Amino acid sequence: MKILKTDKRLIDEGNRYKIEGDLISEESLDLTDLDKGLYVTGSIKARESIKAVWYIEAGGYIKAVWSIEAGWSIKSGRSIESGGFIKAGGFIEAGESIKAGGVIEAGWSIKSGRSIESGGSIKAGGFIEAGESIKAGGVIEAVWYIKAGEVIEAVWSIKAGEVIKSGRYIKAGEVIKAGGSIESGGSIEAVWYIKAGEVIKSGRFIKAGESHGITAGLSITAKTSITAGLKIFAGVCVWHKITDAEKTITCTELLGGATVEYGILNIVEEEVLFKAGQLASGEYMNSTEREIITLNGKKYQLIGGEDE
Repeated sequence: MKILKTDKRLIDEGNRYKIEGDLISEESLDLTDLDKGLYVTGSIKARESIKAVWYIEAGGYIKAVWSIEAGWSIKSGRSIESGGFIKAGGFIEAGESIKAGGVIEAGWSIKSGRSIESGGSIKAGGFIEAGESIKAGGVIEAVWYIKAGEVIEAVWSIKAGEVIKSGRYIKAGEVIKAGGSIESGGSIEAVWYIKAGEVIKSGRFIKAGESHGITAGLSITAKTSITAGLKIFAGVCVWHKITDAEKTITCTELLGGATVEYGILNIVEEEVLFKAGQLASGEYMNSTEREIITLNGKKYQLIGGEDE
């Protein structure tokens, strides 16, 4: 179905066309005759593909069985979903989720309030950002940054010109590489190497492949272990004078045969924090004083209290 400029459903608002309600096609939806963007107050759905020269925007969802493509942007108040690819010359944005069986590509940015999921690769000329997760069957790549509230995971590599940051974990089947920092509230894991222009920081472990190493322009910090098959470099930045703190590698242990080629290794005990008087079982002892206990041969200080 081709929507012409003469279509009676179109309301010309000067800077865009508007259609009230839903726009549904049992075949492809061709918007290439329109000389400006289209805003649909409801949802847009096509059994085959959706294509526009300018932008596509819907108050509800945008869905196509084959593909969705726009010269500038694709924006939805809810979700954007395609069985094939989703491509925009500018940005792709959804209030909820973005999902494609093939690639998701934008000349500028890809942003979702919840998840971004692709059976292929996810690529942006600017940034990629999701409130929850970003998952790709290929690579995840952005010229600027990649950020997710929970998970960033790719079957192949994860690469950003600046920052890669997640709330839970970052995992790649090949490489994790950032021009700036790589940070995760949980683990950072790559089958190949991990490389950052600035810091690498993990709330759990950091793991590189058995035939690869880890490199950071500044410090490397893991809450637990750091694993790599080859060498680890920290503080190799060439853009300012490095302090000892900025070339420190902090972890509970080095695994996988990893050796520190450059940097200062700082081995610390793993933190296990219980409230005062609380046993590992979760039960409380009678005493509410701060105490030192021994678990698995290591000493830990109890903090806080049951009422705190």
